[in-house]
Amino acid sequence: MNLFELEANPGARKARKRIGRGQGSGNGKTAGKGQKGQLSRSGGGKGPGFEGGQTPIYKRIPKRGFTNINRKVYAVVNLSDLNRFEDGAVVNPETLKAAGLVKKELAGIKVLGSGNLEKKLTVSCHAVSASAKAAIEKAGGTVEVL
Repeated sequence: MNLFELEANPGARKARKRIGRGQGSGNGKTAGKGQKGQLSRSGGGKGPGFEGGQTPIYKRIPKRGFTNINRKVYAVVNLSDLNRFEDGAVVNPETLKAAGLVKKELAGIKVLGSGNLEKKLTVSCHAVSASAKAAIEKAGGTVEVL
């Protein structure tokens, strides 16, 4: 038996229903949708979340808090991640992207104080936590906020 001789079992493959292709097809005119009504119309039917006229659950549950439309989400880099750079290197958004520490800049890059820093670096980024700034300066480096 060869690969080109393989066939599906009889009745395993069924042709799709070609609706609205004339009376002779058996699915012409109303295209199998009946006469009038919501389901016969284009775009008809009830959307997701419709509960038969009952107040939907998203309206029944309590709402809390609010979403701040001006919120800034930073791409985060920890101090321990900065140890991969050489001593005296300049760390900026371009070098962080090249090193693979940051994929998307988002609203900017923020350096956080998690971990230890053993190298003297010049760090320029959009935001720095107080503990990270103290640790970078303690190691002999400098911090520049863009």
